[in-house]
Amino acid sequence: MSISIQKLGLGTAPLGNMFREVPEEEALETIQTAWDQGIRYFDTAPFYGAGLAEIRLGKVLSQYNRSDFLIGTKVGRVIEDELEEKSGMFEFGRKNKITTDYSEDTTLRSIEQSLERLNTDSLDFVYVHDVSPDFLGDEWKSQFDIAKKGAFRVLTRLREEGVIQSWGLGVNRTEPIELAIELEDLKPDLCLQANRYTLLDHEQALQKMMPESLRQQVKIVVGAPYGSGVLAGGDHYEYGEIPDDIAKKKERIQALANQHGVSMTAAALQFSFAHPAVEFVIPGTTRAEHVRKNIAAFREEIPAAFWSNLRDQKLVAANAPLPID
Repeated sequence: MSISIQKLGLGTAPLGNMFREVPEEEALETIQTAWDQGIRYFDTAPFYGAGLAEIRLGKVLSQYNRSDFLIGTKVGRVIEDELEEKSGMFEFGRKNKITTDYSEDTTLRSIEQSLERLNTDSLDFVYVHDVSPDFLGDEWKSQFDIAKKGAFRVLTRLREEGVIQSWGLGVNRTEPIELAIELEDLKPDLCLQANRYTLLDHEQALQKMMPESLRQQVKIVVGAPYGSGVLAGGDHYEYGEIPDDIAKKKERIQALANQHGVSMTAAALQFSFAHPAVEFVIPGTTRAEHVRKNIAAFREEIPAAFWSNLRDQKLVAANAPLPID
């Protein structure tokens, strides 16, 4: 591919002890390997293990010149000193209570906390995290309005003052981004969209989010390009069990990849990069060998016939941009 390796980032949600207890040595080795392999964009969030991913990232990156890399983190949640029992994706993370709040004061407090955990004095990208129906249910639009009056205004001001480069939303659904990019005076310029622009699931994103982002010049960061694991041989899809229809579609793509001698990770990664609205793609992992695998997938030569066959067999949407286009 002709795309710079610096467009490939590292997502650190797994380094917050997502689904398992990740040894400190393993986590730090993964971040160090990403750096050594040339990755210079690191995405994180307070939510990832109640600050654990940020702390681990700061331990490694603080030894380097701050101008040599980019950090993206998120607001909308703050970490409290109070401890509580955890369940769900990050039950193995730190036990600190997490409070969801998109107001102005809490946004500033969240940024201050992140700077301390990351052991840095500046942030490049800040995303408003999970102001979306999958986390907030029917309350998401009222929370979006709170964020619009609070977090959106704060981040717009910080961008105008040059304190941060860009801000946007970091969500797993397309609807919040579609709503945000229609705003006139509080428009984001870089949004992180996880799980909805992958080889397995991209049709909805292509209906409005991607074309509107391109038209409005709002760049997209693709998170979870492997569908949170399934396309890289993992056991999860969108952080849960793999549905039967997704498993069957993956098997069909896998058969075609085998026919052309293509790895699934390369197909998934390069598919996400092919859309002109995409600025970065940030697969996450806890293992150094998977970082090296991602680099190899990024550089793998994929025959044009594979992409043509994908389209011919309707395994990708007819209007999905491909590397051969």
